[in-house]
Amino acid sequence: MSLPDDKVRLAHGAGGRAMRALIAGLFLDGADPELRRLGDGAVVRVGDLDLVITADSHVVKPIEFPGGDLGRLSICGVVNDLAMMGATEVLALTSSVILEEGFPIAALERLHASARAACLEACARIVTGDTKVMGRGELDGVVFSTTGLGLARRVVRDDGLRPGDLLLVTGTLGDHGLAVLAKRHGLGLQGDLRSDVAPLNGLIALAMAAGELHAMKDPTRGGLISALTEMAEKAQVGVVLSEPAIPLSPAVRAASELLGIDPLAVANEGKALIGVHPDDADRVLAALHAHPLGQRAAVIGRVTAEHPGALLLDTGFGVRRLIERDGDPMPRIC
Repeated sequence: MSLPDDKVRLAHGAGGRAMRALIAGLFLDGADPELRRLGDGAVVRVGDLDLVITADSHVVKPIEFPGGDLGRLSICGVVNDLAMMGATEVLALTSSVILEEGFPIAALERLHASARAACLEACARIVTGDTKVMGRGELDGVVFSTTGLGLARRVVRDDGLRPGDLLLVTGTLGDHGLAVLAKRHGLGLQGDLRSDVAPLNGLIALAMAAGELHAMKDPTRGGLISALTEMAEKAQVGVVLSEPAIPLSPAVRAASELLGIDPLAVANEGKALIGVHPDDADRVLAALHAHPLGQRAAVIGRVTAEHPGALLLDTGFGVRRLIERDGDPMPRIC
């Protein structure tokens, strides 16, 4: 497949259609069938066990923001990708850090301490890693790259939505992206605008024990719109969301209206989208509400056989289609 661009653009790393086009047009050529599924991780069968492997790199700017930092993000992002595949018990993590000459040691110490604290929350451990230093001006500060391994008793993928499923979200949307944006540009917005970055494996373990989950995905780059569009396209189903049911914090609602940014297209780092059998939705929702990270969980939509690959929003006054962007309006967000 030929690529429409002759140079890499920021949109190619933003989680939307441009990024998927780059991956499909370049990295999937001759790739392993498991990689071609483009899930949150890969499943490797080891005897009678399903080993889930995932990898992620984080380049957020600024590296410290309300509610979190690059160190915490590097752990939570990988733990959550494992959890979205059903691997809620983390076997091991690797951590590679690439540093620019002149990066402050005090800042590195804070990031390291934050990563260790996130590991404790997730009951995970870093077992190996690597460190590299680039010359001054050859890197923008620091990059964290993490790999995770976990065992799944029951593998869940992001392509498993079925007509009739109900869609749940585990909490309010848009918190991470808008918190980072406000800090980056010194906007001084009023309200408690904080990132939601957190490890979700404990929360997801409760949900999996409560009912039949058909699909999961964390709405990171590109937000809910990008994540659900990809899920709908893979499963060839339609998704209808109820706008009044989608949870937003007052701070996110105010900031998004002020800045003209759709919070449904903004990155999250501590939320999950779950497709669940309708008979089990109440039990799964109750299990989510019982966990501190799931108290704002809600049923936000349903899956239909009509309009395959489309994401529709019912505003209460009419229905409109949500269109995924080529890229995230806020680069360097995770």
